[in-house]
Amino acid sequence: MRTYDFAQNYQKLLVSDIVALLTQIHEYKGEQALFIEAKADTLTKLVEIAKIQSTEASNKIEGIYTSDERLKKLVQDKTTPRTRNEQEIAGYRDVLATIHESFDYIPPKSSLILQLHRDLYKFSGASYGGHYKTADNVIAETDAQGNKTVRFQPLPAWETPEAVDSLCRAYEEAVGKGEMDPLLLIPMFILDFLCIHPFNDGNGRMSRLLTLLLLYRAGYIVGKYISIEKLIEESKETYYEALQQSSQGWREGANDYAPFVRYTLGVVAAAYREFSTRVQVLAVSGMSKPDRVRKIIKGTLGKITKAEIIQQCPDISKITIQRTLADLQKSGDILKLSGGRYTAYIWNREKE
Repeated sequence: MRTYDFAQNYQKLLVSDIVALLTQIHEYKGEQALFIEAKADTLTKLVEIAKIQSTEASNKIEGIYTSDERLKKLVQDKTTPRTRNEQEIAGYRDVLATIHESFDYIPPKSSLILQLHRDLYKFSGASYGGHYKTADNVIAETDAQGNKTVRFQPLPAWETPEAVDSLCRAYEEAVGKGEMDPLLLIPMFILDFLCIHPFNDGNGRMSRLLTLLLLYRAGYIVGKYISIEKLIEESKETYYEALQQSSQGWREGANDYAPFVRYTLGVVAAAYREFSTRVQVLAVSGMSKPDRVRKIIKGTLGKITKAEIIQQCPDISKITIQRTLADLQKSGDILKLSGGRYTAYIWNREKE
């Protein structure tokens, strides 16, 4: 039976680049707390956008889709799911909402993980919702030619309930001692969870929901305002590479957690950076949409792409942004660099 020794593996992670990421995230956390305290009411829009992006991205990673219009209505609970995909999207929406609203009251215990998994499938009525796997499973990948290869062999079904119990106990003991940074314990827990692969279906989505839950419980609530799932979806090749590297030798207790820890910390740091950028946008939210686009370009040292502007202003339509860029070019306020998909814009400071 595999054991879960967080303390032993923790020491191996205290290397310079990982410690630097920890320091950076701690600083971001302090800055975010100050802003939330001062302007909590202005962050409602960010929360709503993040809910939509998180629900879309986490399901998209698993090949679960619906239209943008239907997705928005589902997340806002303004329609009922029509298809199996939409049922799973609605389930994710509700579990995400539960974590957002009640994370303080949901410790990582086996019974509560099963309840969250049950709710993930409450609209589809899948019989395996809320139950551990009943048959052994494998983590496989298929190449471009359709050839399937086994990437990892998780724990057998009969070991799973006890393994999840042991993992949860070990994590809570490690956190309870207060001697180890939760930012390192969380990705270690998630890696172990994914290697156990406790469910017939939904392991990936549950791992992302549990990541949010544990981050929130540790005081890192950036995922409420910036979609961590979206950042994972946008870097999923790197995500899978890190997962593969860290899972090698896991059954024997000889795996290296560092690649997955680095990846997770990188995503959290990126979420905080994006939060800082969005906060700057909120500071000018009283402006017209074209004026906001103008201010963002002017406040950027160097070039900025249309995609980056769209990312900073998710509430402004692409058409409005495109029209504003054209107007600013015509007036000579901005300069267009190169072309095609590499097109970027820069503020014309010589005109000032």
